[in-house]
Amino acid sequence: MNKNYDSILRMARGAFEERVDYEMNRVIQNILDPNTKATAKRKIALTIELTPDDERQQIQVSVAAKSTLAGTNPVTTALYVTGDEKGELAFVEMVPQIPGQMRMDGAEQEPPKLLKLARNG
Repeated sequence: MNKNYDSILRMARGAFEERVDYEMNRVIQNILDPNTKATAKRKIALTIELTPDDERQQIQVSVAAKSTLAGTNPVTTALYVTGDEKGELAFVEMVPQIPGQMRMDGAEQEPPKLLKLARNG
């Protein structure tokens, strides 16, 4: 008697296995993303649901794959608290060099950005 036993993941014409491979690709892309922490743990969770009928003759099987990825690294900047020409508080983003000064790559340092604050109306 020849029995072709196989993994549940290879059933559904390979769709279950395909779901796992899809999530694995997402995890690998997340690992390779320089905006994420290299050593952060990533996960792939499989949920296999089996729902038998009343006679226990047929079993509906569904497989869901879900990945947990590493979040992106935080991006930081610094603000300098100063006053504007009217004497009101102004918040200016710090830049590496004096605005207008030439950088090492030959480009001119752009002026810093000013933080726009919403006023209560």
